[in-house]
Amino acid sequence: MASGHVSGESGRVERVVRVSILSGTSYSAFKYREYRLFWIAAAFSNIGMWSLVYGRLWLMRTLTGSEVMLGLVATANLAPVLIFSMWGGVLADRFNRLKIVRATRLLFALTTLGTAVLIHSGNVEPWHVLAISSVTGTLLAFDIPSRSAMVATIVPKEHLAGAIALYSIVFGAAAIVGPMLFDPLVSAWGLHGLFYIIGTSYLLTVLTLLMMRTQGHKVTATSQTVLGGLLQGFVYLRHQKAISSVILLGVTLGMFGTSFDTLLPVFTDEIFTGGTDVFGQLLLGAGIGGLAATTAITLIGRRVRPALYLVIAGVGLGAAQLTFARIEILSLAVIVAGIIGGFKVVLGTMNTTVVQTLVDEEFRGRVMSINQLTWGASALGGLLMGYLAQRFDAPTAMTIGGTIVVLATVLVGQRLLRYFGMGSASADLASGQKPGAAAKTSP
Repeated sequence: MASGHVSGESGRVERVVRVSILSGTSYSAFKYREYRLFWIAAAFSNIGMWSLVYGRLWLMRTLTGSEVMLGLVATANLAPVLIFSMWGGVLADRFNRLKIVRATRLLFALTTLGTAVLIHSGNVEPWHVLAISSVTGTLLAFDIPSRSAMVATIVPKEHLAGAIALYSIVFGAAAIVGPMLFDPLVSAWGLHGLFYIIGTSYLLTVLTLLMMRTQGHKVTATSQTVLGGLLQGFVYLRHQKAISSVILLGVTLGMFGTSFDTLLPVFTDEIFTGGTDVFGQLLLGAGIGGLAATTAITLIGRRVRPALYLVIAGVGLGAAQLTFARIEILSLAVIVAGIIGGFKVVLGTMNTTVVQTLVDEEFRGRVMSINQLTWGASALGGLLMGYLAQRFDAPTAMTIGGTIVVLATVLVGQRLLRYFGMGSASADLASGQKPGAAAKTSP
């Protein structure tokens, strides 16, 4: 009887996610004013974020030439996400999410402009880069849960997956625009000019968010402590096997799939013997691959199987990293970078779609914050990859990371595929019935 229950629930979970993706293949989310503004703000913000991440890595490479310091930049930026994002999730469930995002984006702008001033004055030092990375990482910890949970409050649930896919498109487009602008901007105005422009893009984000109405999710009055609310989120997640499996896979790949981003400046310098022009080409290749993958997802939504796509993308990401580690021809490296970028987007989109579709509204902020452990795991992975690259070399470090990604995906993916089931779904939950609800009462 137990196996029958699991099978029935698996089919229902798979069905509800597939129905959600199907309904989101159109661009109907754009008919909602708040979503349009949210999307425009995301465009400004994501272009800034892409440039900020790689600008800091290049800055540290210029200042120190150390692979370990590159890993420390990634760790300084993402470790606060690992530490504080769950607290950010509790706040996202208790306070107005839009106001939280406005505040974090304004602080992003001020921090980035401060970095530009340090570079422009010639006073920037490695510890400044690490400290500023920690500050922005802390802001991310409180920004991501609120921003992720906002989507479900500004579009109806039947358009949720479509809204997520459209958000992924702007993320993918920013991944192209950012790298395209990187070399021209740095060549024309230097790194300080790049950071001035990034700060301005964040200010435009804030202005757009100020145009949005502040009405949002229903905040339930509670006397529960912040710690109690956080623990309640973990208890909820323990009983949601589909969500927890997806998060586990995301954390695993976040830990060991970061070697591409962290080590890209090293490959640019040591393998391809180039500067910002070569670095920009590799970033552009990854961005084009990401945008192509996002577009493909929106076009084939009717046939999407989220669990299967997650596993395929995980194995593909690891295999592509193994390939990239052995390439010494720049043109081929750009192509493989595009493949890596595509698989990363598929992983992120499917992960977010499954979690956002299945989670209950009252736990949405906390669950989305726990889901951001993927980012925190990237901090540890980035530090590890930086150490391995300095201890051995960059290709060896990326080979180790890619191998672990493949093995981890196969091991965790088996559990995920068993839970979701690969056969035809047994029931249609498009009516809004919670996954597994019918299974609990069935004989």
